[in-house]
Amino acid sequence: MRVNRRLRWVALPLAIASAVTLAACSPTTANGFLPGFDEGGGQATNHTSMIAGLWTTSWIVVLAVGVITWALMGWAAIAYRRRKGQSGLPVQLRYNMPIEMFFTITPVILVLGFFAFTARDQAILETQYENPDVCVTAIGKQWAWDFQYNGNNCDDPQDPVWTMGVQAQTDAEGNITNDIPELVLPVNKKVTLQLESRDVIHSFWIVDFLYKKDMYPGRENYWSFEPTKEGTFVGKCAELCGQYHSMMLFNVKVVSESEYENYIASLKAKGQTGDIDDAFDRQQNAPGTGAPAAEGAHN
Repeated sequence: MRVNRRLRWVALPLAIASAVTLAACSPTTANGFLPGFDEGGGQATNHTSMIAGLWTTSWIVVLAVGVITWALMGWAAIAYRRRKGQSGLPVQLRYNMPIEMFFTITPVILVLGFFAFTARDQAILETQYENPDVCVTAIGKQWAWDFQYNGNNCDDPQDPVWTMGVQAQTDAEGNITNDIPELVLPVNKKVTLQLESRDVIHSFWIVDFLYKKDMYPGRENYWSFEPTKEGTFVGKCAELCGQYHSMMLFNVKVVSESEYENYIASLKAKGQTGDIDDAFDRQQNAPGTGAPAAEGAHN
């Protein structure tokens, strides 16, 4: 009885402290300190909150299992310790069927639960828009990115325009000294990215969007989402792809619809129209040498 009373007195303040802490959480804290959220509760895409929810819930479950396990280990070490005046081994127990069933069934339930929620969210993330507002072909190459804007149809581009990128150049102190490739997207519009690789396996990762997709030579991959917050976001290759992998960076700039249309018009004015020529399968300049990048060609 005394033990139960003590536990109650300990549990009550812990519960109150936990409730106060959770209630005071900022959006960033509530989402596991992941990027892609601002203090006003805004998220980078329409899927960012769902991804963060899966991540934080998984960690909460795992932490709860860990705390219970550590508590049971501590309790067993204290309750069954050798008392003063005792000698020899304590009573040895060979089997305890309820405990064995518990520690068999519980992990199975946890694994099935993780699988079910992951499969559910992944199915949503991998569902592609049938009629996107914007379709962009993102091409990975050693060690930069090309972007071709195809209108609203990936299979039948309407007056495509493009930009060709150069990998990041750095000085002796590691500071980037050139303009790295930039992908421009309109806010609150359905976007489908058609992901391709010119040479080896790359991985297209926009950090604040909390998702990445691999890019394979000879195979097209797709990613659909809706940017919901204007701003500039960091992107990079997340697959080791050679000597200058760490310099394969890009930015994603989410702008208003009018700014996006102006950007597309500016590319047309520069003559950067048509499909990107496959002749530029690899970088034509030597990283770190300051050699000029090859000018893009088009059909």
